Amino acid sequence: MNILNDIIEVKKEEVKYLRRNYSLTRFSDNEFFLKDRIPFYTNLNNLAEIAIIAEIKKASPSKGIIRTDFNHLKIADIYLNNEVNAISILTDKTFFQGSISYLNDIAMIKTVPLLRKDFIIDEYQVYEAKANGADIILLITEALSSQQIKELTEAAFENDLEVLLELHSSDQIDKIDFSLNKIIGINNRNLDSFIVDLNSTINLSALIPSETILISESGITKREDIELIKQANTKAVLVGEHFMKSTSIEDSVKQMKEWCRNEN
Repeated sequence: MNILNDIIEVKKEEVKYLRRNYSLTRFSDNEFFLKDRIPFYTNLNNLAEIAIIAEIKKASPSKGIIRTDFNHLKIADIYLNNEVNAISILTDKTFFQGSISYLNDIAMIKTVPLLRKDFIIDEYQVYEAKANGADIILLITEALSSQQIKELTEAAFENDLEVLLELHSSDQIDKIDFSLNKIIGINNRNLDSFIVDLNSTINLSALIPSETILISESGITKREDIELIKQANTKAVLVGEHFMKSTSIEDSVKQMKEWCRNEN
Protein backbone atom coordinates (compact mmCIF):
# COMPACT_ATOMS: atom_id res chain seq x y z
CA MET A 1 0.00 0.00 0.00
CA ASN A 2 1.19 3.54 -0.72
CA ILE A 3 0.93 6.35 1.82
CA LEU A 4 -2.31 7.68 0.33
CA ASN A 5 -4.00 4.30 0.77
CA ASP A 6 -2.75 4.13 4.35
CA ILE A 7 -4.15 7.58 5.05
CA ILE A 8 -7.54 6.77 3.54
CA GLU A 9 -7.86 3.69 5.75
CA VAL A 10 -7.29 5.90 8.81
CA LYS A 11 -9.83 8.43 7.48
CA LYS A 12 -12.45 5.71 7.21
CA GLU A 13 -12.05 5.04 10.92
CA GLU A 14 -12.22 8.76 11.70
CA VAL A 15 -15.46 9.02 9.72
CA LYS A 16 -16.92 6.13 11.72
CA TYR A 17 -16.11 8.05 14.89
CA LEU A 18 -17.71 11.24 13.55
CA ARG A 19 -20.86 9.41 12.56
CA ARG A 20 -21.12 7.72 15.97
CA ASN A 21 -20.55 10.87 18.01
CA TYR A 22 -21.98 13.72 15.94
CA SER A 23 -25.13 14.48 14.03
CA LEU A 24 -25.31 16.86 11.09
CA THR A 25 -27.61 19.00 13.22
CA ARG A 26 -24.96 19.21 15.92
CA PHE A 27 -22.47 20.56 13.38
CA SER A 28 -24.98 23.09 12.06
CA ASP A 29 -25.56 24.44 15.57
CA ASN A 30 -22.00 25.81 15.61
CA GLU A 31 -21.68 29.59 15.30
CA PHE A 32 -19.54 29.34 12.15
CA PHE A 33 -22.31 27.54 10.31
CA LEU A 34 -24.36 30.73 10.14
CA LYS A 35 -21.49 32.88 8.90
CA ASP A 36 -20.93 33.55 5.22
CA ARG A 37 -17.65 32.30 3.80
CA ILE A 38 -14.95 34.69 2.69
CA PRO A 39 -14.91 34.40 -1.14
CA PHE A 40 -11.95 32.59 -2.66
CA TYR A 41 -12.54 32.07 -6.41
CA THR A 42 -13.78 35.61 -6.97
CA ASN A 43 -10.94 37.22 -5.05
CA LEU A 44 -8.25 35.23 -6.82
CA ASN A 45 -9.80 35.68 -10.25
CA ASN A 46 -9.63 39.46 -9.88
CA LEU A 47 -5.96 39.57 -8.92
CA ALA A 48 -3.33 40.75 -11.39
CA GLU A 49 -0.50 38.98 -9.53
CA ILE A 50 -0.02 35.41 -8.36
CA ALA A 51 -1.81 34.83 -5.08
CA ILE A 52 -0.21 33.12 -2.08
CA ILE A 53 -1.97 30.43 -0.08
CA ALA A 54 0.26 30.10 2.97
CA GLU A 55 0.12 26.80 4.78
CA ILE A 56 0.29 25.90 8.46
CA LYS A 57 1.90 22.48 8.69
CA LYS A 58 3.81 21.05 11.62
CA ALA A 59 4.89 17.72 10.12
CA SER A 60 4.56 15.42 7.12
CA PRO A 61 4.88 11.64 6.58
CA SER A 62 8.01 12.07 4.47
CA LYS A 63 9.82 14.77 6.49
CA GLY A 64 8.64 14.22 10.06
CA ILE A 65 8.58 17.37 12.21
CA ILE A 66 9.05 20.38 9.93
CA ARG A 67 8.87 23.16 12.52
CA THR A 68 9.76 22.51 16.16
CA ASP A 69 8.72 25.90 17.53
CA PHE A 70 5.23 25.42 16.14
CA ASN A 71 2.42 27.71 17.28
CA HIS A 72 -0.47 27.78 14.84
CA LEU A 73 -1.91 31.09 16.06
CA LYS A 74 1.43 32.91 15.92
CA ILE A 75 2.03 31.61 12.40
CA ALA A 76 -1.48 32.61 11.33
CA ASP A 77 -0.91 36.06 12.79
CA ILE A 78 2.26 36.46 10.71
CA TYR A 79 0.41 35.37 7.57
CA LEU A 80 -2.50 37.73 8.23
CA ASN A 81 -0.25 40.70 9.06
CA ASN A 82 1.60 40.15 5.79
CA GLU A 83 -1.63 39.94 3.80
CA VAL A 84 -1.42 36.50 2.24
CA ASN A 85 -4.43 35.72 0.07
CA ALA A 86 -5.56 32.60 1.94
CA ILE A 87 -4.36 30.25 4.67
CA SER A 88 -4.24 26.46 4.37
CA ILE A 89 -4.47 24.54 7.64
CA LEU A 90 -3.50 20.87 7.99
CA THR A 91 -6.11 19.22 10.21
CA ASP A 92 -4.95 15.61 9.88
CA LYS A 93 -3.65 14.39 13.23
CA THR A 94 -2.14 10.96 12.51
CA PHE A 95 0.15 11.77 9.59
CA PHE A 96 0.65 15.56 9.75
CA GLN A 97 0.23 16.28 13.48
CA GLY A 98 -2.50 18.77 12.68
CA SER A 99 -5.80 19.36 14.44
CA ILE A 100 -9.31 20.53 13.62
CA SER A 101 -8.89 22.85 16.62
CA TYR A 102 -6.21 24.77 14.68
CA LEU A 103 -8.82 25.61 12.06
CA ASN A 104 -11.34 26.67 14.70
CA ASP A 105 -8.84 28.86 16.54
CA ILE A 106 -7.68 30.65 13.40
CA ALA A 107 -11.25 31.11 12.17
CA MET A 108 -11.82 33.33 15.21
CA ILE A 109 -9.33 35.88 13.82
CA LYS A 110 -9.48 35.27 10.07
CA THR A 111 -9.59 38.05 7.51
CA VAL A 112 -8.84 35.83 4.49
CA PRO A 113 -10.31 32.50 3.32
CA LEU A 114 -9.28 29.39 5.25
CA LEU A 115 -8.68 26.08 3.50
CA ARG A 116 -9.22 22.90 5.46
CA LYS A 117 -6.49 20.66 4.12
CA ASP A 118 -7.22 17.06 4.94
CA PHE A 119 -8.22 13.83 3.24
CA ILE A 120 -11.97 14.28 2.90
CA ILE A 121 -13.95 11.22 1.88
CA ASP A 122 -17.33 11.77 3.57
CA GLU A 123 -19.95 14.52 3.92
CA TYR A 124 -19.51 14.50 7.71
CA GLN A 125 -16.02 15.89 7.19
CA VAL A 126 -17.51 18.62 5.00
CA TYR A 127 -19.93 19.60 7.77
CA GLU A 128 -17.10 19.43 10.29
CA ALA A 129 -15.05 21.82 8.13
CA LYS A 130 -17.88 24.34 7.95
CA ALA A 131 -18.59 24.04 11.68
CA ASN A 132 -14.97 24.89 12.45
CA GLY A 133 -14.70 27.95 10.24
CA ALA A 134 -13.43 26.75 6.87
CA ASP A 135 -14.21 28.67 3.70
CA ILE A 136 -12.73 26.08 1.35
CA ILE A 137 -12.13 22.35 1.54
CA LEU A 138 -9.55 20.24 -0.25
CA LEU A 139 -10.65 17.23 -2.27
CA ILE A 140 -7.99 14.93 -3.71
CA THR A 141 -8.80 13.40 -7.08
CA GLU A 142 -6.49 10.42 -6.54
CA ALA A 143 -8.35 9.51 -3.35
CA LEU A 144 -11.90 9.72 -4.72
CA SER A 145 -14.10 8.39 -7.49
CA SER A 146 -15.75 10.78 -9.94
CA GLN A 147 -19.06 10.23 -8.14
CA GLN A 148 -17.50 11.01 -4.76
CA ILE A 149 -15.96 14.18 -6.15
CA LYS A 150 -19.35 15.29 -7.44
CA GLU A 151 -21.22 14.43 -4.24
CA LEU A 152 -18.68 16.00 -1.89
CA THR A 153 -18.42 19.12 -4.07
CA GLU A 154 -22.19 19.51 -4.01
CA ALA A 155 -22.22 18.97 -0.23
CA ALA A 156 -19.64 21.73 0.09
CA PHE A 157 -21.65 24.11 -2.07
CA GLU A 158 -24.79 23.38 -0.07
CA ASN A 159 -22.90 24.46 3.05
CA ASP A 160 -21.49 27.66 1.53
CA LEU A 161 -18.01 26.22 1.07
CA GLU A 162 -15.77 26.34 -1.99
CA VAL A 163 -13.70 23.40 -3.20
CA LEU A 164 -10.07 23.15 -4.19
CA LEU A 165 -9.82 19.95 -6.23
CA GLU A 166 -6.29 18.58 -6.36
CA LEU A 167 -4.72 16.23 -8.88
CA HIS A 168 -1.24 15.05 -9.73
CA SER A 169 -1.51 12.96 -12.88
CA SER A 170 -3.25 13.23 -16.23
CA ASP A 171 -5.02 9.89 -15.79
CA GLN A 172 -7.25 11.56 -13.18
CA ILE A 173 -8.55 14.26 -15.54
CA ASP A 174 -11.54 12.21 -16.68
CA LYS A 175 -12.91 12.24 -13.14
CA ILE A 176 -13.35 16.00 -13.18
CA ASP A 177 -16.42 17.94 -14.25
CA PHE A 178 -14.87 21.34 -14.92
CA SER A 179 -18.28 23.01 -15.03
CA LEU A 180 -18.60 22.05 -11.35
CA ASN A 181 -14.99 22.16 -10.14
CA LYS A 182 -13.46 25.45 -11.25
CA ILE A 183 -10.60 25.65 -8.74
CA ILE A 184 -7.92 23.09 -9.57
CA GLY A 185 -4.75 22.49 -7.60
CA ILE A 186 -1.87 20.66 -9.25
CA ASN A 187 0.24 18.86 -6.68
CA ASN A 188 3.84 18.83 -7.85
CA ARG A 189 4.60 16.09 -5.30
CA ASN A 190 4.04 12.48 -6.27
CA LEU A 191 2.21 10.90 -3.33
CA ASP A 192 3.78 7.51 -4.06
CA SER A 193 7.43 8.55 -4.28
CA PHE A 194 7.26 12.07 -2.72
CA ILE A 195 9.39 13.32 -5.61
CA VAL A 196 8.61 16.95 -6.47
CA ASP A 197 8.60 18.15 -10.08
CA LEU A 198 7.25 21.59 -10.98
CA ASN A 199 6.81 20.41 -14.54
CA SER A 200 3.67 18.70 -13.25
CA THR A 201 2.05 22.14 -13.21
CA ILE A 202 3.31 22.97 -16.70
CA ASN A 203 2.24 19.66 -18.25
CA LEU A 204 -1.17 19.36 -16.61
CA SER A 205 -2.10 23.00 -17.14
CA ALA A 206 -2.45 22.30 -20.85
CA LEU A 207 -5.31 19.91 -20.03
CA ILE A 208 -7.18 22.36 -17.78
CA PRO A 209 -9.83 24.76 -19.20
CA SER A 210 -8.63 28.37 -19.34
CA GLU A 211 -11.48 29.69 -17.17
CA THR A 212 -10.31 27.49 -14.31
CA ILE A 213 -8.43 28.94 -11.34
CA LEU A 214 -5.14 27.03 -11.42
CA ILE A 215 -3.08 26.62 -8.25
CA SER A 216 0.41 25.14 -8.11
CA GLU A 217 1.13 23.19 -4.92
CA SER A 218 4.38 21.94 -3.36
CA GLY A 219 8.05 22.51 -4.07
CA ILE A 220 7.97 26.27 -4.61
CA THR A 221 11.02 27.74 -2.88
CA LYS A 222 12.66 30.33 -5.16
CA ARG A 223 12.05 33.06 -7.73
CA GLU A 224 12.87 30.70 -10.60
CA ASP A 225 10.04 28.39 -9.51
CA ILE A 226 7.56 31.26 -9.72
CA GLU A 227 8.86 32.27 -13.15
CA LEU A 228 8.45 28.68 -14.35
CA ILE A 229 4.87 28.25 -13.21
CA LYS A 230 3.89 31.64 -14.65
CA GLN A 231 4.17 29.88 -18.01
CA ALA A 232 1.12 27.82 -17.01
CA ASN A 233 -1.07 30.86 -16.26
CA THR A 234 -1.07 29.88 -12.61
CA LYS A 235 -3.27 32.12 -10.46
CA ALA A 236 -1.93 31.04 -7.07
CA VAL A 237 0.71 29.03 -5.27
CA LEU A 238 0.24 26.96 -2.14
CA VAL A 239 3.40 27.16 -0.05
CA GLY A 240 3.94 25.24 3.17
CA GLU A 241 7.31 23.68 3.94
CA HIS A 242 9.25 26.64 2.57
CA PHE A 243 7.64 28.94 5.13
CA MET A 244 7.64 26.38 7.94
CA LYS A 245 11.38 25.75 7.56
CA SER A 246 12.28 29.44 7.45
CA THR A 247 14.16 31.08 10.29
CA SER A 248 11.89 34.09 9.75
CA ILE A 249 8.46 33.20 8.35
CA GLU A 250 7.68 36.89 7.93
CA ASP A 251 10.77 37.55 5.80
CA SER A 252 10.04 34.50 3.67
CA VAL A 253 6.45 35.60 3.04
CA LYS A 254 7.57 39.10 2.06
CA GLN A 255 10.14 37.62 -0.31
CA MET A 256 7.58 35.28 -1.87
CA LYS A 257 5.16 38.18 -2.38
CA GLU A 258 7.87 40.07 -4.23
CA TRP A 259 8.50 37.08 -6.52
CA CYS A 260 4.77 36.76 -7.23
CA ARG A 261 4.31 40.33 -8.40
CA ASN A 262 3.95 40.70 -12.14
CA GLU A 263 6.67 43.06 -13.27
CA ASN A 264 4.70 44.26 -16.25
